[in-house]
This record gives sequence, structure tokens and C-alpha cells, in this order.
Amino acid sequence: MSGQFVEPKREGEGPVEEILQLFKETGAFLQGHFLLTSGKHSAQYMQCARILQYPWLATTLGQELAGSFAGVEINAVIGPALGGIIVAHEVGRALGVKAVFAERQNGEMTLRRGFALNPGEKVLVVEDVLTTGGSVKEVLALVKAVGAEPVGVGVLVDRSGERADLNGLPLRSLVRMEIEVFTPEDCPLCARGLPLEKPGSREIRD
Repeated sequence: MSGQFVEPKREGEGPVEEILQLFKETGAFLQGHFLLTSGKHSAQYMQCARILQYPWLATTLGQELAGSFAGVEINAVIGPALGGIIVAHEVGRALGVKAVFAERQNGEMTLRRGFALNPGEKVLVVEDVLTTGGSVKEVLALVKAVGAEPVGVGVLVDRSGERADLNGLPLRSLVRMEIEVFTPEDCPLCARGLPLEKPGSREIRD
């Protein structure tokens, strides 16, 4: 059902309904008329920064996501800047391992600020929202390039519609969400004359 939350397909599920309620109460689930970088339009958008601005909620989400990887050996957690920074920190805190982030330099994801992953380290890649999986795949490539071993991908919100190719790695999410998108020519929101927004600090990909 478009624009509706659906329960995540993962083992060891946490209190899904409570998590969904937190997203709604903090305004992390936005409804309106949004422009995506693909040029398409959508009536919904997940702005995870709005829930992560509350440290106690960020800790709760990190614990839930970490718990979904129970039994998996993990030595480090990494996320792409900016969306994955807080997620990586909180999941790392819950797992008791180091947490670092990758950032784009000259168009490529890289480790800066003295961060390093050691050869053979088992690394969990995390992100706030998974759509096409582009940033996550770049971080996975980075992890492999330094000789570390990616063991899975964890996200707060999976809105990929199972389209993201993660090379067979296990994907765990707290929330899965199906969001319908429209071309500008066929957009019912445009037809209704609703103002078009581009939310967030960077463009949204679809």
C-alpha cells in the first residue's frame, strides 16, 4: 500500500509499532508534495534527522538496530556522512565497538580524520534511509578496498522496495516503507496545485 508503513522482514524484530509512532510524533515522517532528484514527485518523505535530534531516541533506535544483528561478529560500524553518522555512533555504542563515518572527497567515499578500518575487521555498514542504496554501496566498496569484511547492512528506514543490490549481504531495518512516486506529468499533487518542496539538506534520491 503506497505511503504506508509495512513491517520489516527481519528476524528478532523490535517493537515495530512503537518505533513507527516515534517517527510520527517527532515529525520524521513528512507528508506533502516533494521533489526527488530523479525529477519525480512524492507525497511522503522520511527525514530521520528529526528523530535523531533527540539523543535518547537515537540511543533507542541504535539499540534496536544493533539487536537485529545478534549473533553476528562485528568489530566496527561505519556509515556515510551525513545521514549515517549518528546511526553508526549509536549502533557502535550498543555493540561496544568503534564507530566511524565515511565522507565524500573529490566525488568518492573515503576515510578521513584519522579514521581507519583494519584488514580482516568485520564491519557493519549503517545508514538512516535506504532508497537506491547508492551511498551504502560506495561505503561497502570502501570497506572491501581497505581489506576489511562487510558483514551486513542496517538502516533505520528501508524504502528501497527490495530494489537495492547489496551483493547478498543481510539487510536489517527498523521500518520498511513503500512510497509511491509520480512523474511531473502524471502527478496528482501537481494537479491539485500543492506547493512543491525539496526537503532536507541534500537532494532526495529515488
